[in-house]
Amino acid sequence: MAEDDARGLKKGLTSYGDSAFSLFLRKAFIKGMGYSDDALDRPIVGIADTFSGYNACHANVPDLVEAVKRGVMLAGALPVPFPTISIHESFAFPTSMFTRNLMSMDTEEMVRAQPMDAVVLIGGCDKTVPAQLMGAVSANVPAIQLVTGPMMTGSHRGERVGACTDCRRFWARYRAGEIDGEEIADVNNQLVPGGGTCGVMGTASTMALVTEALGMMAPGGATPPAVSADRRRIAETSGRLAVSLAAEGLTPARIMTQKAFENALTVLLATGGSTNGIVHLAAIAGRAGLKLDLDAFDAMGRSVPVLVDLKPSGMNYMEDLHRAGGLPTILRELKDHLHLDCITVTGRTLGENIDAMPGGWSQSIVSPVSRPFYPEGGMAVLRGNLAPGGAIVKQSAASPALMTHRGRAVVFSSVADMGARVDDPDLDVSEDDILVLQNAGPKGAPGMPEAGYMPIPKKIAAKGVKDMVRISDARMSGTASGTIVLHVTPESADGGPLALVRTGDMIALDVPNRSLTLEVSDEELAARREAFVAPVHPGADRGYKRLFLQTVTQADEGCDFDFLIPEKTGTVPGPRDK
Repeated sequence: MAEDDARGLKKGLTSYGDSAFSLFLRKAFIKGMGYSDDALDRPIVGIADTFSGYNACHANVPDLVEAVKRGVMLAGALPVPFPTISIHESFAFPTSMFTRNLMSMDTEEMVRAQPMDAVVLIGGCDKTVPAQLMGAVSANVPAIQLVTGPMMTGSHRGERVGACTDCRRFWARYRAGEIDGEEIADVNNQLVPGGGTCGVMGTASTMALVTEALGMMAPGGATPPAVSADRRRIAETSGRLAVSLAAEGLTPARIMTQKAFENALTVLLATGGSTNGIVHLAAIAGRAGLKLDLDAFDAMGRSVPVLVDLKPSGMNYMEDLHRAGGLPTILRELKDHLHLDCITVTGRTLGENIDAMPGGWSQSIVSPVSRPFYPEGGMAVLRGNLAPGGAIVKQSAASPALMTHRGRAVVFSSVADMGARVDDPDLDVSEDDILVLQNAGPKGAPGMPEAGYMPIPKKIAAKGVKDMVRISDARMSGTASGTIVLHVTPESADGGPLALVRTGDMIALDVPNRSLTLEVSDEELAARREAFVAPVHPGADRGYKRLFLQTVTQADEGCDFDFLIPEKTGTVPGPRDK
């Protein structure tokens, strides 16, 4: 049997120079696990197990693995779980983005190296789903994504709370002196009442929704809470669908097309999704040979409004969206903006999946297109002499009064510098100033941390100020809100104009007109550029950090490693996108 035609245990035989012996040896060892010949003669579905004692977002993975195995076996195939890297946003030093590409490589190579006709990828926390999809695109073995699901909400003194928008809200109140140490300790016990991903429109929820829209997830799979029976039923369905994918040879390359990515971008805009989503979709699309066109994405946002009332853009939580019908409720409203003929993991088109889901009912979480929650898409792309490669602002979670603003720059040269000085009582800053953070991008930090949500200086917060314009080459958690300009490209450490800003410079932000301008002459900027020195990181001469710093791309290309990205064959959105 030719290698391309091999299935099940015969797939990807270890190289011993004798294929018959390779299969004999493989069967001898796997039988040590107690398998029968009947089991070993069936198609194999791998299950990527990302459980970790460090990762509460993945606390339910063991239960999901069992449910997936049940679905696989009911469909007549053999399920084989295998471990991969697991990343939690709050536990990864220096930042989870630093290890996302490592997880994508681990996923890709384990899928390639081990015999499987299809794979179920179980992820949840922010960077795990994009890492798995990046690996799936590159390996191009039939695959389906299963997310761990959002956590339920907690209760603090009669108020409903959930990670992590409320984490930031209460911490800001604590910094401002509005609540005391006892209350911040009390709320800390309630923000994460159980396993699962953040229950707001953070990065995890965003990636779940856009993955379902992309066609890589079982219909209705994005929103069931982690602790629910619905989540386990989706897991069983995912196992069953994986067997069908293997039989049909339906690979990620056939699903994750240009039009499918346009559908995902549409949902990103309409849900007020995390700004991280645009970086991750750029990386996943890049692995498929597609370049994200930020200007075309911004044009989409002029006609695709935000429809979902979820924190941080709104007031509700993912469990509310699930009760409102989940993503299908949103997709029905967006039909005129979607490519309904895109094939999905079900073998049916997106339009057929929508029609097959239960009909809509009266609810208050998803607005009709005729009466949107916010009139434009959740994100806007800014350009100007401060961000020639583009920058992102989550306009649906910003302060309307600051969307057009001119102010004096107060510059922090690094995340460490910001931490050391932002609360200094002698810091020269007013509420009308613009906070600027340098050297927090892919190379500068390194790893592009979620430091873009710069704290309001304590002496300003104590006056009751809740928002200021903040600009950086960093990222921001999808759970955060504020008038915050992110992903400034090129980054400071790469010699971008952001590195040339000095305290006292005037900066003009104009979100309606999509501009970000540093009001300094070209001659002065040229003189400052002559004095530019790139940061040097300890340990950058070896190991993964060296690989990262030498090969990571900028935010507009997804912060992927350049050697993992194939030649581009098209753009997203395409030239005829709606």
